Amino acid sequence: MAGGGVAGKVEFEGTKRLEEIAVSKLFDFILHDIEAVGCSLQCVAIWRCRRPYELVANEKAQTSSHAATDEVDLDELLDDPELEKLHAERIAALKKEAEKREVLKRQGHGEYREITEADFLGEVTGSQKVICHFYHREFYRCKIMDKHLKALAPIHFDTKFIKLDAENAPFFVKKLAIKTLPCVVLFRNGIGFDRLVGFQDLGSKDDFTSGALEHLFKRKGIIDERKGDNDEDAEEETGNSRSIRASTNAGSDSD
Repeated sequence: MAGGGVAGKVEFEGTKRLEEIAVSKLFDFILHDIEAVGCSLQCVAIWRCRRPYELVANEKAQTSSHAATDEVDLDELLDDPELEKLHAERIAALKKEAEKREVLKRQGHGEYREITEADFLGEVTGSQKVICHFYHREFYRCKIMDKHLKALAPIHFDTKFIKLDAENAPFFVKKLAIKTLPCVVLFRNGIGFDRLVGFQDLGSKDDFTSGALEHLFKRKGIIDERKGDNDEDAEEETGNSRSIRASTNAGSDSD
């Protein structure tokens, strides 16, 4: 019995290794196709493609492991129509996502940018979701908000993050009735539907985390959930690495 168990384990490990080789070869093919279509998301492609291919490969390997003398045929596995279909679907989806990100990038997404009053209308109407920070260069709380928004902008690519110097935008400061800085106005389809005034929604404290701000934006519907995100875990993790503490001598800022 013991001998049979050892032999079975060796056979299983051998089959598992062949399976890993097969999946590795498939990843090489995927990378080659991604380069061919000019996709800029190679790392994302590998991880998003990995699970479905592993499931199919595992199923094939487990089926063949039932017979003691069977071996995994790598060529047959690579030519499997199920894997070919998954391959084509993943490449098409990744190409579409890359094209979407390229369009958003041209619209100014993916970074935290400063704009002028002349640019304001075009910026907030040119994207579906926009976060605009009205700030003053000398207000310490505006600098705190700046650093958090800069950290979140590359993570939430579907939302545009911009800032506007309130002193240089008197027309829109008056039009939007902005009285206190920092003031973060949230726009959807060119319409301001909500705002953060000072740090009132963040416990009125200066040491809030980027995760806390991110969670607040999610609740207000201006940014989307990240895949696999847990709000509490994300907030704790982000807070540990990005917590920004301000001067203890600071008070409230206003225009």
